[in-house]
Amino acid sequence: MTAPPDIARTVVGIIGNIISGAMFLSPLPTFIEIWKKGSVEQYSPIPYLATLLNCMVWTLYGLPMVNPHSILVVTINGSGSVLELIFVTLFLIYSDGKKRLKVILWLLLELAFVAVLTFVTLTQVHTIKKRAEIVGTISILFNVMMYASPLSVMKLVIKTKSVEYMPFYFSLASFGNGVAWTTYALIRFDPFITIPNGLGTLLAVAQLVLYATYYKSTQRQIAARNANKEVNLSHVTVCNGSEQSKPNH
Repeated sequence: MTAPPDIARTVVGIIGNIISGAMFLSPLPTFIEIWKKGSVEQYSPIPYLATLLNCMVWTLYGLPMVNPHSILVVTINGSGSVLELIFVTLFLIYSDGKKRLKVILWLLLELAFVAVLTFVTLTQVHTIKKRAEIVGTISILFNVMMYASPLSVMKLVIKTKSVEYMPFYFSLASFGNGVAWTTYALIRFDPFITIPNGLGTLLAVAQLVLYATYYKSTQRQIAARNANKEVNLSHVTVCNGSEQSKPNH
């Protein structure tokens, strides 16, 4: 018979999978906008590269030969790896040459790192406990990196007083994701999941506070920019009309 804590942990894990799935899909509106504009503009690739690395390492952590009874960790992070790889690919397509090269180099480094970590863990470390400790410790670092990756964007937000390039839904989903997985890890205490997701929850709260603080100033900036575009367009139209109405000599 399954113990109540195990049932609760499974239920929370399923909820965590759903919220994590929403978090991984949250950049979709951003990439639709990038596709329409044909450029990544000032959007940063760092959150997507950090999330990809995080997902790949957590997929390794959840494998039965590394940390048994963690299939829900594998399902969501395996799916997240695929989605983030798609987003990074789209970022590559719509980046300029210099930015594209940087993204390619980081992507190759990440894939090489995960390949080496997997090989060493599964062939050189011979106990499940030791494997879980090694991969779990590394997972903490990369999970914190994933949650902290928007810090560069947060700096831009404070500097420009605009949240235009800090995706709201990603921050909101990060908050829900952190809460769900912290709860999951506390039911049957797992420090490797508790620590990064607890920190991630706090960082997500900071992002949401910034969003609330600068939302109105962002709308004013966008409105002013659109108004300037309309003025410039009308000026061009008037000038063209004047030139066409000049009499021929």
